[in-house]
Amino acid sequence: MKEKLKIDIVSDVVCPWCTIGYKRLEKAINELGIQDQVEIEWQPFELNPNMPAEGQNLREHIAEKYGSTLEQQKASQQNMAEAGAALGFTFDYFDDMRMANTFDAHVLLDYAKAFGKQTELKMGLTKAFFSDRKDVSKREVLKEVLLEVGLNAEEAFTKIDDAKVRNEVKSQEAYWQSVGVNSVPTIVFNRKSAITGAQPVEVFKQVLTEILESSKQGS
Repeated sequence: MKEKLKIDIVSDVVCPWCTIGYKRLEKAINELGIQDQVEIEWQPFELNPNMPAEGQNLREHIAEKYGSTLEQQKASQQNMAEAGAALGFTFDYFDDMRMANTFDAHVLLDYAKAFGKQTELKMGLTKAFFSDRKDVSKREVLKEVLLEVGLNAEEAFTKIDDAKVRNEVKSQEAYWQSVGVNSVPTIVFNRKSAITGAQPVEVFKQVLTEILESSKQGS
């Protein structure tokens, strides 16, 4: 059997462009009809590893981190909302929105891998944060999303409390940073080549086609 094209998506749950990038990649895969030729794995990256448990007001956070004015933030959010809507995803930005700590979410995504539910969980968490105004650092929200995608919340939560598992996720984060990933989404193909950012669907189609063609020639 032919090996699948392995796609690692390094991203964070609260990264809007990661959602847009994935939805565009998904559209490219579907339009090319190659769903059975690719295997996607989500890799952890925290945009804000030192975010306190209570989170931080999003506007304040973005102003502090990127120096963006309120007008710039609103224009950027409008831009993201339009890009999301074109892909069937709702970004619902609101005045009291807070940036959340996402480490526990990454531990759960690692857990979901064994059940083939990573993408479902990732999109569920992203939707909870961006569309449903929920705090993805809170256990009750995490539980809700786990159950929605058919995972055992009780078993999953034992992983959050397991120091060994937490260290494994931390070392995965460190690995991706050590190979030069410093912005997300970074989409890695067969651990050989990568593209960053939410590229247009056509760019993804071109890259996927080229890689699949060259792997045919190489086999």
